[in-house]
Amino acid sequence: MRIGTHALVPMRYSAQVVLLPTKEKRDNMRRIAFTAFLMTVLATAYGQEANPTQMTPQAGPPPMANGTVPIFRVNVVARTTPAINYHHRQGTTYVDLRGTALMPEAKGKIKVDSNTGATKMHLDVEKLAPALTFGPEYLTYVAWAITPEGNAKNIGELVRKGNGSSGLDATTDLQTFGVIVTAEPYWAVSQPSDAVVMENMIRKDTTGTFETIDAKYELLQRGQYTENIGASQLEALTADTRVPLQLREAREAIAIARAQGADRYAADTFQKSLTDIQNAEGFYVSRHSEKELETEARQATQNAEDARIISIRKEREFALATERRNAADAQAAAEAKARSEAERAAQANADRQSAEQARAQAEAAKSQAEAAKADADRMRNEAEVARNQAVQERQQAQAEADAARASAAKAEMDKQALRAQLLAQLNSIMQTTDSARGLIMNMSDVLFDFGKATLRPAAREKLAKVSGILLAYPSLKVRVEGNTDNVGSDEFNQTLSEKRAEAVRDYLVSQNVSPDSLTSIGYGKTRPIASNDTADGRQQNRRVEMVMSGDIIGTPVNPGPTALAAPALQPQQ
Repeated sequence: MRIGTHALVPMRYSAQVVLLPTKEKRDNMRRIAFTAFLMTVLATAYGQEANPTQMTPQAGPPPMANGTVPIFRVNVVARTTPAINYHHRQGTTYVDLRGTALMPEAKGKIKVDSNTGATKMHLDVEKLAPALTFGPEYLTYVAWAITPEGNAKNIGELVRKGNGSSGLDATTDLQTFGVIVTAEPYWAVSQPSDAVVMENMIRKDTTGTFETIDAKYELLQRGQYTENIGASQLEALTADTRVPLQLREAREAIAIARAQGADRYAADTFQKSLTDIQNAEGFYVSRHSEKELETEARQATQNAEDARIISIRKEREFALATERRNAADAQAAAEAKARSEAERAAQANADRQSAEQARAQAEAAKSQAEAAKADADRMRNEAEVARNQAVQERQQAQAEADAARASAAKAEMDKQALRAQLLAQLNSIMQTTDSARGLIMNMSDVLFDFGKATLRPAAREKLAKVSGILLAYPSLKVRVEGNTDNVGSDEFNQTLSEKRAEAVRDYLVSQNVSPDSLTSIGYGKTRPIASNDTADGRQQNRRVEMVMSGDIIGTPVNPGPTALAAPALQPQQ
């Protein structure tokens, strides 16, 4: 299983303890708890790769090639952590917090009081690194209570002090749960990110029942919050650490919500957040009241998060409605075309029967005339018959030639109509252009992991739609061509372009598209379409193109690389 760019080993934390008064049973409980602790430490130490945020930061994804901003899509992954059933009104017990591979030096503990109606907790942690370590969109830490069914509840913000310590008093109505700490853009988030920096660990003296459970919960992959807004834009809002944390969180929450379309889909709620942050900014400028500033900033953050969630739901509803409408339109068009073809076939059959009847009548009349004529007129009649037959054959040949030309013209019109229809369908998924080589779909590199050939979830969703179209037209041939910019060595770019093209082809094959209709090739950096001297030009050059051809759309099957037209722009020296 992969979480973002971190590989995790899924582990089921299981132990069964019967609470008996004998010393032997108590020792058994401690041994099982300690075993679970060791399993968790090993899974954390060996199951994750190095933190990718330590690499050179990359700008956030730009708008898609067709100019539209992608709809926010939550791509979730699963993770497990130990959960504890704290006995009702059992008194006070303690649970440790240990840093994950993202922050191994972090540590802390939780004091748990299970009382009537609620479970109270006090968290003390230390050696927290700045949240910005994981990306410019991360400003703070949030603690979560996770049920065995994977329900995550935000139980509060851990505000990091200058020495890396933090504390939190929290209350939850849950009885069986695990506790994790994640890096987040602001305190009001409703789902944990995959930047899990701390998890609870069972101590030898922890009291409670450790049931056979699998506490799985879903995580937002890193980069989801910046899918519609560049990380550099968020960094500009939050880089000044002299600004109070709550105000920086509010600024980031509003920027993310606006990028999600909250000003259109949740205008009332978003306007409330703008009013709140305007008040908070006023308090900050006037230095009037830090408490009132934090109150207004936190309210702005909460309203912005509500507006963002509303926008996500409405965008999904709109996308589903559009997809259903397009499907209905396509079905109606197909039915109308089928009716028209059936009517034309019926008319052609009737015309053919009339012609056959007329020809039979003419032959019968001619036979009667020939029989009535004298032997003296036989030779003349035979010559006349031959001449008439020649005229009829010439006329019939002309008619057949006219019919063949009409049929060819109709077939060409059908091909062009299908070509236009396919162009429109493909353009609704990704930018598609019509060329002499065929219909060319352009997949930008934002649909792949940076520097890799791994398809992102958004790419798989688009390719799944493309595969549906290809399955409807099995005679189409698809040539997948990978291209890169000039950054890096020739060998690296050539290999990357080939692997990306192969990844697209393999995914289409996994969607039941015939392998015989698919080919892939990588061109490395040899076929730029823009200048590599600018970031925008390099962005355009990093692409995978799918060239669709075939007689069904009036284009011969796409030729091999030696017959391709020269690229529009020669590689930079």
